[in-house]
Amino acid sequence: MLHVNGPRLWDSLMTMATIGATANGGVQRLALSAEDFAARAQLADWCHQAGMSVDSDAIGNLFARREGRNPQAAPVVMGSHLDSPPDGGRFDGSVGVLAALEVVRSLNDACMTTERPLEIVVWTNQQGSRFAPAMLGSAVFAGLLPLASAQVVEDMYGVSLGTALSGHSGSLPLGRALDAYFELHIEQGPILEQAGLDIGVVTGSQAICWLDATLEGQAAHAGTTPMALRKDALFAAASMVCQLERLATDFQPGGMVTVGQLQIARAARNSVPGQLSFSIDLRHPDEDSMHALRSCCSESLHAIARARGIGLTLRQRWYSPAVHFDDSCVAALREAGRQWGYRQQDMVSGAGHDAIHLAAQCPSAMLFIPCHQGISHHEAENVSPEAVNRGANVLLHAVLQRSNRD
Repeated sequence: MLHVNGPRLWDSLMTMATIGATANGGVQRLALSAEDFAARAQLADWCHQAGMSVDSDAIGNLFARREGRNPQAAPVVMGSHLDSPPDGGRFDGSVGVLAALEVVRSLNDACMTTERPLEIVVWTNQQGSRFAPAMLGSAVFAGLLPLASAQVVEDMYGVSLGTALSGHSGSLPLGRALDAYFELHIEQGPILEQAGLDIGVVTGSQAICWLDATLEGQAAHAGTTPMALRKDALFAAASMVCQLERLATDFQPGGMVTVGQLQIARAARNSVPGQLSFSIDLRHPDEDSMHALRSCCSESLHAIARARGIGLTLRQRWYSPAVHFDDSCVAALREAGRQWGYRQQDMVSGAGHDAIHLAAQCPSAMLFIPCHQGISHHEAENVSPEAVNRGANVLLHAVLQRSNRD
């Protein structure tokens, strides 16, 4: 059975991990940073060596193409991203990109040409750590976000995405026809490892809603303002966060709520906080349940604000609906895993991935491999060479089936 070259794939991963390497074994390649561009350049060099042509589109999504017997046919695309969060891991995104490269290299080794062209893609700004929201490149490609809207998004220093991208966009058209899209990714959770499974075939993704909450109380002296007369924005926020945790419990199975950021304006040890903001991340695999969770969140938080005499503004930053991946692409991954005898199960993705946007553009599916203790977005993120090899073998055979079908 045709298989990938596991040691070569692992060597490529380790080489890529030197770009933006951090002191504690991770990587930091924020979107459209010097490190991100260096990683893209390394990939482009490898793709050229593999006989591929390389170009990009107007939002900077990077594509490498291996021609098929029918160059007019829509390509089968594989890939992921190379950007990372601050102090991120070596494998998030990179596994999918470099496994796609290894698929091409392995086909070259076997002197095999597919009927349809094959392409590798690196999506721009998947993480959303520098330019929010996440997955901007794939959203623009799939027609879910206007190019102009993405170009004006600014990072924390006021640099726009368009400015950061200057000189790195290309001539490929946005939204061109693709036959299918496959994305291999680390699970970023503990389910596969704890169950002793080799791969997870992803059937879809849960809905994700990002909200920004801003509270307006009254700043005051910590020693001279009686408790009964205070409008303490932080105590109000604490009540809200506790209520959000209760909501997550109410919306089981599947509901998840996270407060990942909280900023106090003009914070001081001896001052009553008068203004603050915090982020809310809501997730649920069922679309109707997500809408109900979003509604309960708004009602509960506004009720707390009214009771405490605090002003509250809730702004929706981003919404990604629940997505069901293409049945034929999912079946191709399942069958490839079965042929290899790998232990597998179907899964719903808990994280946002570019494949979710691509599902609006073409038949799409994803494949997960286990990561150590489920740790991701952290320098301790780790996977085994064997897990990467298994995932790449499944990707190879699913792509072969799709690209050579009648």
